[in-house]
Amino acid sequence: MGVYALFADMLPMTAVTADFSLSRHTTIGCGGRAALAVSPSDAEEAAEVLSLLHRRRIPHAFLGAGANTLPPDGDIDGVLVRSDLLGGLVLEGETLFAGAGVTGGALLRFAIEHGIGGFEPFVGIPMTVGGACVMNAGVRERHLSDLVLRVLAVHRGKIVGFSPEACAFGEKKSVFQEGLFVVGVLLRAQRAPRETILKRRDQCLARRALLPKGRSMGCVFVNPDGVGAGELIDRCGLKGRRIGGAHVSEEHANFILNDGGTSEDVSALIALIRAEVLSKTGIELREEIRRLTFSADD
Repeated sequence: MGVYALFADMLPMTAVTADFSLSRHTTIGCGGRAALAVSPSDAEEAAEVLSLLHRRRIPHAFLGAGANTLPPDGDIDGVLVRSDLLGGLVLEGETLFAGAGVTGGALLRFAIEHGIGGFEPFVGIPMTVGGACVMNAGVRERHLSDLVLRVLAVHRGKIVGFSPEACAFGEKKSVFQEGLFVVGVLLRAQRAPRETILKRRDQCLARRALLPKGRSMGCVFVNPDGVGAGELIDRCGLKGRRIGGAHVSEEHANFILNDGGTSEDVSALIALIRAEVLSKTGIELREEIRRLTFSADD
């Protein structure tokens, strides 16, 4: 395909990496290599890159922090569009603009510095603002959608603004999971005393400290109504179940840990869990994670 040559003229303004390792840039630590990774530095560059990809019908996928993501194995002759250079945090009155590549840690540090509350539940979550928007990241008491005022995303080479309603936020889902590349988010800035923010942060950190350690994607399945997915998996006797280098955590059954396995191992274990839970409880689990798929389609 010669995808690298297609971006040669963009090199001065866009960071381009050939032979990009997916295992090194995802929290699960498996997967193959993409022919090319491109990191636009602003919304206009992102629009230009995506316009080119669509015109040439080049398979591509999007990547933020690489959490909640299961990449494919093998070599992929496609382009990975990353948000890592889309930084920037700007506070104006009661509105905070965050670039899609801003990490959860950077967001919270900025919030603490400027006396903005509401972001404490995201502490310790491996995320970028863009990825958190795509996944509607959060915990029981707060999701990103609770703070979103507007989202800027690229669609077919054009920068489009989305109202909260147009974002179609749900439990671990949004409209941005279908071919839209988030470049920035306008968030509600809620003033709060620094001491209150720090106390809430520490409480959230203490809860996250109880989660399993190791290479994982975080929670694999969305909790069905009225019951935790981990509880269902545990009831089915699946804690510790292993396929290749992937196994169900003994601490939290909704976590799959990888200790040298492949994406195929992880995928096979996910399929086994879903089948066992459906057979024994009648409940069909929905995946919370996103499978990284390279496609030339809109």
